[in-house]
Amino acid sequence: MESVDVVVAGAGVVGIAVARALAMAGREVIVLDAAEAIGTETSSRNSEVIHAGIYYAKDSLMARLCVAGRRQLYAFCDDRCVPYRKCVKLIGATTADEDARLAGIQARAEANGVEGMRVLTAAEARQFEPNLHCTSALLSPETGILDSHGYMVALQGEAEAHGALFVFHSPVIGGRAIDGGVEIEVGGADPMALRCRLLINSAGLHATRLASNIIGMPQQMVPQTYYARGNYFTLQGASPFSRLIYPVPVPGGLGVHLTIDLGGQARFGPDVEWIDTLDYTVDPRRADSFYDAVRRYWPALKDGALLPGYSGIRPKIVPKGAPGQDFVIQPPSAHGVTGLLNLFGIESPGLTSAIALADMVAEAV
Repeated sequence: MESVDVVVAGAGVVGIAVARALAMAGREVIVLDAAEAIGTETSSRNSEVIHAGIYYAKDSLMARLCVAGRRQLYAFCDDRCVPYRKCVKLIGATTADEDARLAGIQARAEANGVEGMRVLTAAEARQFEPNLHCTSALLSPETGILDSHGYMVALQGEAEAHGALFVFHSPVIGGRAIDGGVEIEVGGADPMALRCRLLINSAGLHATRLASNIIGMPQQMVPQTYYARGNYFTLQGASPFSRLIYPVPVPGGLGVHLTIDLGGQARFGPDVEWIDTLDYTVDPRRADSFYDAVRRYWPALKDGALLPGYSGIRPKIVPKGAPGQDFVIQPPSAHGVTGLLNLFGIESPGLTSAIALADMVAEAV
């Protein structure tokens, strides 16, 4: 049976970043993924927003890694010529209650180390975005957008330059704890067994299932995964905004917000739709709720202007109605399986946090 130093299960943005960090540290790394290419699931089905670190609980992993990762991400993109734009975000309040909540959001952001946050009057907000309807707004100058695929390709290139090998159509489906590491089962057209000193479970939506399929892994240490689909609708015609427009957050997500891509195309979403199976179908009927949500901050939205776009699925590890989750980085010391590190619940801001998260994983092992 062949042996390797490190196997990373999952070639999403976090798995790629982890492979890069470990390869740059001199480890022998193989990345295995069930898909045909990098970043085909959660990493490519999002808003491509570089988050500032506003909403997360102080001292949580999400807060710490988002702020650190965002700074590293901007520097990485500058150094590697990855396209991005620091376009600014406005969080618009539309009621007196939401006006009052903006101060709390600002305080949380500042406690997390987010720079430059300030509250704007409605008139000040309209100087930035004349089409925005609001009673006040919170400005985030550190928020941006990027070419997420270009970012992942750059991370992959550096990982490969330091010796990492990426193998596709090769899912890690299970394994067992052995002395000195983990023996894994690899599926696909040519299934095989492989020994590794270290297995990084970065399988995203499938991470809890993989952990459950590792013989020796304490099952009580494996959380349950809940699927929260986020649907996006695209706007026909030119965008009325040049910056990102967010409502005040809702339970389970950040509300139906407007983002733009680097080409200027506007899209609205995601919403929060709890589902039982992995299904990326966007139901056109959900547009009805989008119109209602969007018209709170853009009343001029015309009937029929929204077209079904795409969807992504958040790998939640808390059920509907539960308090917000945090990233879970579960090293061998947490569960007792030598050579296994699990990453659970890596949803947004995983894209922004990837480099910092990878650094933490590298330190943990």
